[in-house]
Amino acid sequence: MEAVQKKDKALAEEKYKVFQSELDIAFRKGVKKRNAVARKKSRMMKFFHKNFAAEAAASN
Repeated sequence: MEAVQKKDKALAEEKYKVFQSELDIAFRKGVKKRNAVARKKSRMMKFFHKNFAAEAAASN
């Protein structure tokens, strides 16, 4: 989330991949339920796209 707020797209993508992996591991170990993991991934991608879509539109 910090990388998105700092507008560092490369770092944000890398952090998202790690976040996604950690959520998947938590699901496999039974710590989190499938829908909770899917919801968190979805919300993070929505946040990511919301911030970087404005940047892409501004650069065109």
